[in-house]
Amino acid sequence: MMNYTAQEVIQYVKEDGVKFIRLAFCDPMGRQKNVAIMPSELERAFDTGIAIDGSAITGFGQSVHSDLLLHPEAGTLTGLPWRPESGRVVRMFCRIYHPDGRAFACDSRRILADAVAAAAERGFSFSFGPEMEFYLFKSDENGESSGVPHDRAGYMDIAPGDKGENIRREICLTLEKMGIRPETSHHEEGPGQNEIDFRYADPMTAADNAQTFKAVAAAVAAGSGLCADFTPKPIQNAPGSGMHVNFSVKSRNAQDYLPQAIAGIMEKITDITAFLNPCEASYMRLGGNKAPCYVSWSAENRSQLIRIPAASGEYRRAELRSPDPAANPYLAFALLIYAGLYGIENDLELPMCADFDLFSAPPELLRDFRRLPESLDQARRLAAESAFVAGHLPKALVDFYCGR
Repeated sequence: MMNYTAQEVIQYVKEDGVKFIRLAFCDPMGRQKNVAIMPSELERAFDTGIAIDGSAITGFGQSVHSDLLLHPEAGTLTGLPWRPESGRVVRMFCRIYHPDGRAFACDSRRILADAVAAAAERGFSFSFGPEMEFYLFKSDENGESSGVPHDRAGYMDIAPGDKGENIRREICLTLEKMGIRPETSHHEEGPGQNEIDFRYADPMTAADNAQTFKAVAAAVAAGSGLCADFTPKPIQNAPGSGMHVNFSVKSRNAQDYLPQAIAGIMEKITDITAFLNPCEASYMRLGGNKAPCYVSWSAENRSQLIRIPAASGEYRRAELRSPDPAANPYLAFALLIYAGLYGIENDLELPMCADFDLFSAPPELLRDFRRLPESLDQARRLAAESAFVAGHLPKALVDFYCGR
């Protein structure tokens, strides 16, 4: 995130031929929304905000007292490289407020900001690096997904079998133009399935980057006559798509608190699964093709909920393998921060390590392991009953996710 001020953004828009400014936000499920304003409205946007009808956004509330205001954050300014140079378009992410100045409770960027602040007050900072899997499908005559994969390649195959190579390249180059640093990209196991991984960043930047990535992938794919699909299980008999989350924690006293943070996440994972895996298809993915179904950890294999790669120093991290791309990254990262803090503050110890393949293990080895929720209904029930979730998310948001 750049340290632009509102005045610098106004000046940039005037001098660089910008004609449209997109004010972006997301609904509780993480679906991106935006309203475009003209440069003449930019100063008003910074001063008083731009009004939207909150009742028209699913999960934002009822028609009574529905007016909400978008306040752009100058530091999130970026151009949209796939838009024409003539009449340039830029975008800023926004915070959401009520007209009386109160922060909107279901603004997930604010929820994440509060989690980051809570960690900082305790002397901790978290970093996240998501690994985003997605499918590319051919478009039908209406520009919608045909359900036909773009190719039939497999894991880390190369062209010409891997037809997604040029699409991934274009996505990565576009992200670089927007100041985002992809680390690696490759074809995944499923037909038409791809993955792009990101360098670790602070939580807000990582969540913004995940949202930007989805928009870029969709735009680049559409420009090539394809559809980018970020649902967790688009093909029944093929691998699902995950959003593996690499995370690390640093402390003010330079001690290593990663084990305690991992233990906290493992203890609270069933409480928060409804937010990490928020749709029915999420539970078709879990438990198959290396997607976890047990609460476990290991340094040695990928059948676990959490894997701790062999690394030290600034690269010491853990990888949470249950989330999928349908998750709202702001809520996901906020809950992971709070769960990590819970483990640190209670000095939790890691449970027994599972250095074996849980998918082929005999039943007697699995008896001591808790299972992740096996359905969306079960995940919702656990979230609704969780004092931990209630302590960190607004009731309206919990009720919305839990179908109440």
